[in-house]
Amino acid sequence: MTIMLEELLREYMRSRGWTLATAESCTGGLVSDRITNVSGSSEYFPGGVVAYAYEAKVNLLGVSWDTLNEHGAVSAETVLEMARGARKLFNADIGISVSGIAGPTGGLPEKPVGTTWFGLVSGAGEWTRHFCWDGDRIQNKHYSSEAALQFVVDYLEGKLS
Repeated sequence: MTIMLEELLREYMRSRGWTLATAESCTGGLVSDRITNVSGSSEYFPGGVVAYAYEAKVNLLGVSWDTLNEHGAVSAETVLEMARGARKLFNADIGISVSGIAGPTGGLPEKPVGTTWFGLVSGAGEWTRHFCWDGDRIQNKHYSSEAALQFVVDYLEGKLS
């Protein structure tokens, strides 16, 4: 039997006594939903923000208009600011963020449908990851939620450098 990422996350977070906050755009709260599907998640998950529009990213997470105008919502720069904002807002040890183009519309030549960026911020550093999914909208959201949880697990397992 394979342990689900959200259950593995619970074990790691509980053993460290750490907290995790989310900042989501294209996943629409799916990462937070998966985290809270695990009983006891309130011990390590104080909350998350779904910031879909630019205004929400700016007003709720403190993302800079300059960053959004220069790099767009789907960029390394934006996801780092989103993760910083979630971490600060919830006074969490770790902030994880995701922003992407779920599709089927919204793609550009330099950022096709499926392009997704992830940011992870902790007291130890800041990291980004980038993927380009090839599913439909629902599949791309699922892939992104899986990748976000895997990113946090990889961090907790010491796999980021």
